[in-house]
Amino acid sequence: MGFIEAFTGALGGSFADQWVDFYTVPSGVSATAGICPAVKQQTNAGRGSNTKASENIITNGSKIVVPEGFAVVTFENGAITGFIAQPGGYIYTNDTSVHAQSFFTGGGLIDSVITNSWERFKFGGIPGDQQLAFYVNLKEIPNNRFGTQSPIYWDDSYLGAQAGAVTRGTYTLYISDPILFVKGYVPAQYIVQNAVPFDFADFDNPAAEQLFNEVVQSLSAAFSKYTNDPNQNHRITNIQSDSVGFAQSLSSAVEENYQWKTSRGLEIVKTALQAVEYDETTRALLADVQKADALAGSRGNAFLQQSVARGIEAAGSSEGGAIGLGMMGMGIGAATGVGGGIQQPNTPATGNPFVAEQQAAAAAAAQAAQAPIPVAAAPVAADPYEELTKLKGLLDAGIITQADFDTKKAQLLGL
Repeated sequence: MGFIEAFTGALGGSFADQWVDFYTVPSGVSATAGICPAVKQQTNAGRGSNTKASENIITNGSKIVVPEGFAVVTFENGAITGFIAQPGGYIYTNDTSVHAQSFFTGGGLIDSVITNSWERFKFGGIPGDQQLAFYVNLKEIPNNRFGTQSPIYWDDSYLGAQAGAVTRGTYTLYISDPILFVKGYVPAQYIVQNAVPFDFADFDNPAAEQLFNEVVQSLSAAFSKYTNDPNQNHRITNIQSDSVGFAQSLSSAVEENYQWKTSRGLEIVKTALQAVEYDETTRALLADVQKADALAGSRGNAFLQQSVARGIEAAGSSEGGAIGLGMMGMGIGAATGVGGGIQQPNTPATGNPFVAEQQAAAAAAAQAAQAPIPVAAAPVAADPYEELTKLKGLLDAGIITQADFDTKKAQLLGL
C-alpha cells in the first residue's frame, strides 16, 4: 500500500485530460495557513469549473497532486501513513501486489531533515482502505505579528549599560520539518475529516496564540543576543535594518526557551521591526554615545585643534594679550599633545584637508607665541584688577594653567 508516482512537476498536457478528478490544495487558502485538508477537484476533461470541496478521504485509485511549495501527509487514526514533498501527481493504492511507496521527498535538504521524523512517527502496521490527506505549507509563512506593551530590558555592550524599549513587528516562519510539525504541535482538531485550516494568523487558534506569547517572552533574550554577539559587533541602532541578523537571534532565543525547531519543526527566518521605542534613559545613553562617536578619530582631533587656534587668536588680539601669549608659549605643546591623544589609530588625520588646515593654523599660532615680543619704551601702568580679570578669562577658557595664573597674580599684586 502507498503511492505510485504518475508524473513529476505541474499537471499539464495529456495528464490534464486524463485526470478528470483529483485531490489538491483548496482554492484561496491563506498564505499564513500551516496545514489544510486536501479537497477534490472535479473537472470536465480538465476544462470545466471547480465544484464544492469534498471530504479529504482518499481511497484506492485516488489521484492526488502535490504542487510546488507543499507536502502531503496522510493519516489513519492519527498515525502518519504517507508523506510526499516531491511536486507531481500520485495515485493511492491499497493493492499489496503493486509496488508503491509511502515516503517521497525528492532528495535535497528536506530529505535529510525529516527522514528521522518519518522513521519515528510512520504507521507501524498495514494502512486501511481510507486515508485522510492534508497539505502542509513548505513556503515561508509571513506576517506573524508580535509586540510589547511595556519595555523589555537587556544588557547592551554597545551602550555599556542596560537598555530598554517597547517594540513591535512581524516575523516570517518556515516549517522545516512537516512531520514533526503535525505530530509535535498541530492540535488533533486540525487533522480530522473536514477540518478547518490551521492558520498562524488566526487568534482564535490557541496554538497560534501560544507562539505569539513565546516570541514576546523571548524578545529580551533576542535583543541581548543581537547586541552582544562577539563575532558580529552589532550595534542596537542597526537592528531595524538587519532583518536576517535579528531573525537569527530571535530564532535562537525561542529555540533555547521553547525548542521550536527540535520539537515542533518550526523556524523564524526573517523579521521586520516596525518600531523600537527606547525608554528615556536609553535615549540619553544613545545621544551620549553618538556625541562620543562624532568626536572620535580625525574629526575630534580637528575640532580640538581648531578650538586651541581660536583661543590663541583671541588671546593675541585682546588688550594685554602679550601677557597671555607669553604665558601660553610653554603650554602650547601640551595642548597639541592632547589633540594628538584623541586621534585614533584606525582614523589617521593624514590626507584630510580640513585637519591639515587646522594643524597648520595651530602650528603658526604656536610659532607666533614663541617669537620674541617687543617691549614698549614706556609702558603705561596697567590696572592690576583689570589684568587679573583678563587672566581669569584665559584660565577659564583653558588657555593658561592655574600655576600660570597664580604666578602672574602674585606679580601684579606685589606679593
